[in-house]
Amino acid sequence: MISPNILVVGNDPAVMRSVTAMLAETSCRAEETAIGADAVRKVHCSPSPDLVLLEFGNGNHAASLQVLQEIRTTRPELAIVVLLASSDTRQVVEAIRLGARDYLTVPLQEIELQQVLLRCLGPKLSSNGKNGDHEIIEHLGEDVFFVAASPAMRKVRIQAELLANINVPVLILGESGTGKEVTAHLIHKLSSRSDQKFLKVNCAALPGELLESELFGYERGAFTGAMRTKPGKFELCHEGTILLDEVAEIPPNLQAKLLHVLQDKQFFRLGGDSMIDVDVRVLAATNVDVHEAIVDRRFREDLYYRLSAFTILLPPLRERQTEIPVLMRHFMARLAAQYSLPPVPFSPALMEACMHYPWPGNLRELENFVKRYLVMSDEATAIADLRANWHKNHTVKELPPIPTAPHNEVMPANGGSHASPLPSVLRTLKNETELQAISRALQETHWNRKRAARLLNISYRGLLYKIRQHGITRATGAVLPPSLRDREIGQ
Repeated sequence: MISPNILVVGNDPAVMRSVTAMLAETSCRAEETAIGADAVRKVHCSPSPDLVLLEFGNGNHAASLQVLQEIRTTRPELAIVVLLASSDTRQVVEAIRLGARDYLTVPLQEIELQQVLLRCLGPKLSSNGKNGDHEIIEHLGEDVFFVAASPAMRKVRIQAELLANINVPVLILGESGTGKEVTAHLIHKLSSRSDQKFLKVNCAALPGELLESELFGYERGAFTGAMRTKPGKFELCHEGTILLDEVAEIPPNLQAKLLHVLQDKQFFRLGGDSMIDVDVRVLAATNVDVHEAIVDRRFREDLYYRLSAFTILLPPLRERQTEIPVLMRHFMARLAAQYSLPPVPFSPALMEACMHYPWPGNLRELENFVKRYLVMSDEATAIADLRANWHKNHTVKELPPIPTAPHNEVMPANGGSHASPLPSVLRTLKNETELQAISRALQETHWNRKRAARLLNISYRGLLYKIRQHGITRATGAVLPPSLRDREIGQ
């Protein structure tokens, strides 16, 4: 196996000697160079380095920043670890923002260097030498799991580990259902506060007055009905971690009070006159466009900058399709155990349909889909649901070839005609009964679909789905052939 190459970049002879001596005890090959243009040139030389250890600060701050930026521009995939003279939070955040993979403080500790090498070079250090696309499934407590089986989510895992013990706020951005709350749990679990409380507050679920009392508590007599003093979430979460979910939905007047807590770590209860000191790690999450909210004056710019000391962006599921099979198997195993049901296997046709579907609801939609499939165990219905949901998603212009479910038919031994098994017969009878009932209701209401839905005692959306599913036309109540069904959408 070829040993990984490490380029050590720095100007302090003592630091360089110390790093090189420790690397000599590993299976890595080290090369030294000074901070400057030569360091950038060496990342393109053969053999190319697998990792760069870059001295940061210590009188070389501007030059180190330039080297870091140039390497990230020309070799964005190359891992860079910065060497800091102290664990200055501002320098750490600055380096990570510019693309550093990790950091170490000097003088180096051998165990810390080994851990960083393992995180950055794990596949190259392993005996099989595979550049593995390994999957990570971490149980974070109760029913919370962090799953990473794509480069994007493994990067999120690395960022969470780096930020866990840096006591700065973190803003987690992403579409609804991408796993923002789980990522916050991961940061808390990896931090030194992991044995303390983790509390979540949904800022969009409460009006401003109730949200203020939920966050900061109130004194007895503060308002009508305040019969006793109640501590708020910040007070209850002292020395722990609090997640402000949907933080962009906080009313503007309350944002000022939150900003004060972040700056001074102090607040008053509602109706109180005594200042309360707290030590709380604040994580925030939102699925809205924060910059647009700032322009619209719905979100304070100073609060944004205070919350976003570091930002983690979670990609939607459609941008990490390689994770879909891993997530489906994970959800199936967990849900089967939860409901005491045998796991249902995924056929190649169903898996292919899931890989083509864009999952606008992300992980939440995928989990619900697996749950329905586990309970119903009906592949044809599962694929039909994907097709129907696709038409409801107006952001998708065209429908890729989602495969249809295979017919569960068997050939008799005598080579005669096909005979359908009992589930197929029952499904056919059910469809015919539904078709007759819907057609009759539509005729009676002269195709007033809302009245027909009430007559059938189903939802309006459910009726539209059934009309599309059975291909019923307005003119005669006849059924369209499958090739034309998708064109007849709710006329």
